[in-house]
Amino acid sequence: MSNEERDLILIGDFSPEDCEDYLTRRLSRDGQPLITEPVRRIIAERSHGLPLYLDLSVMRYLELRRGGRQPQVTDFDHDFPALIARTLSDLTAEERHVLRSVSLLSAFSVHLATQVAGMDHDAPTLRLIERPFMRESSSGVWPLHIHDLIRSAIRNADDGSDDRWSQQDWQRAAERAFHALEAQWRQDLRHDRTALVGCLQQGLLLARDFRLDLGWLVDAAFQYVADSISEPLALPSVENTSMRGLQTSADALVETLSAIARRQHEHRARTASRLSAVLASGLLPDELVELATYYLAKAQRDLGLTDDSRQGMQRVASAGGRLAFAAGRGLAHLSRLSGDFPAAMDAAGRLGWEGRHHRVLGDVWWVQGDMDRAAAAYLAARSEAEQHGMAGETAMSQAHLAFAVAFTDPRRADDELDLADQMLSRLSLRSTEMTARIAALVRDAGYAADLPDRAAVLLAEIGVSGISYAAAKLHLTLCFHHAVLGAQDELEAGIARLRELTRSGDYAYYVEIAHFMADLPLPAETARARWIDGEQRTRERWRNIVTTHRERFGDDRGNTSNGLYLVQPNFFVARGTKSLTKRRSFL
Repeated sequence: MSNEERDLILIGDFSPEDCEDYLTRRLSRDGQPLITEPVRRIIAERSHGLPLYLDLSVMRYLELRRGGRQPQVTDFDHDFPALIARTLSDLTAEERHVLRSVSLLSAFSVHLATQVAGMDHDAPTLRLIERPFMRESSSGVWPLHIHDLIRSAIRNADDGSDDRWSQQDWQRAAERAFHALEAQWRQDLRHDRTALVGCLQQGLLLARDFRLDLGWLVDAAFQYVADSISEPLALPSVENTSMRGLQTSADALVETLSAIARRQHEHRARTASRLSAVLASGLLPDELVELATYYLAKAQRDLGLTDDSRQGMQRVASAGGRLAFAAGRGLAHLSRLSGDFPAAMDAAGRLGWEGRHHRVLGDVWWVQGDMDRAAAAYLAARSEAEQHGMAGETAMSQAHLAFAVAFTDPRRADDELDLADQMLSRLSLRSTEMTARIAALVRDAGYAADLPDRAAVLLAEIGVSGISYAAAKLHLTLCFHHAVLGAQDELEAGIARLRELTRSGDYAYYVEIAHFMADLPLPAETARARWIDGEQRTRERWRNIVTTHRERFGDDRGNTSNGLYLVQPNFFVARGTKSLTKRRSFL
């Protein structure tokens, strides 16, 4: 059969005329349709315009001809379930056994199919994959698959055969498939993330649909979240697939991982609501309660619910489980956002790699205005993440490195932002993407006329995400822009907005930093942070960053020693040429 014949047509329902035309053209000999008119008519009538029915009927027509007889109208005078039953009857007993087994999986290999079927030889699988309803793809972990509609029909077909499966047969097959997936995952010495996601995705659905114990899924779930990438799993949440709600631990784990994966694409309030509902169900085993509690606390922190977040992080840290160090990092972040920098530094010293200690230190140093130490810490964090093969952590550290460097070395920031962009293009890390985009604004502060407009676009996106800290960080960047320009009125308005955003006390030190940038006295009512080197030294560093940034772009405007002239916002022209080079904007 040609590749063209093997391709399924997956467009909308056909009209009767479309069905006739398709069947006429699909199989022909010497320009004449191979399928006789009466057979074409009954196939079209029974298909109800469903392209998959037409395609499967054509495949069966060919199978019958290969068997040595001319297909008749009676061979196709049945609806879709009966067509599946007839297709099953054309197979050998062993082939039917394999087909039923792999109908539990969305994708598989010959080896996996044989394992799921519980056989010790591949021959039935090898014969089965030559059947026209099998599909092969070079993408994904496993190359073979069956159309979802066929899979569903096989699992529900009343084929009337002597070897038809009982419910217990299906349950046993599901258990075999579940353990076969575990073997595939545990034997993957490369720790390939695609293999992890493939095994986890299929294993979760088997556990949910057949009420299996979670077993290896617990370990796989923790590996899935370990690098904070959280690419979406193709797992419909319980509320979208059933009105029954959460009933089993598998239901609860599916919903937990779905919420974690979707948090990069949903408002954090939605994430918090979903995880709260899972915890309230009481269906997760204790070690997975830790997982849901930690990510709920992260969402609460992003929403500005600091007290709730701190309580959750403390519970996870005190339990001493797999996420204890991550929760310790969360507590260090909470100390930092309250302005208690010595406490955050002290916590960082106990975190080690598992708690991402270098990134925590970088987060403390940049707010002190010590960008050299911050950049060194983020660079160490990136190197450590690379050594551990953690792509998500590497990208996060790189974006933060670009942010710190942007304050003091805009030219280097170009390169760091290019690298961050390359890393993030392969991942789904929304908050880190925002950090990179804010870094681009920092780099352009004081000279890009369109910077406030770009900031407004990003601020709207931040509002959709519910990541409150990013809004405060963005407004601090705008204050930096106004301070570099010496735009006093705009700076005062920016400080007022910052004061409003940080009224809860979280990130209130941003108001102090904004005053330091312009060397303004602090109003008496301003909350004071616990600065590492004291307030005066921190003030001097921030003021020096602003004046140096202003002088640098003053040189770019009037001094040709660097070979660049500013000709319009975001564009430079090299001396002696007419070519323009555009700065990256991440917008």
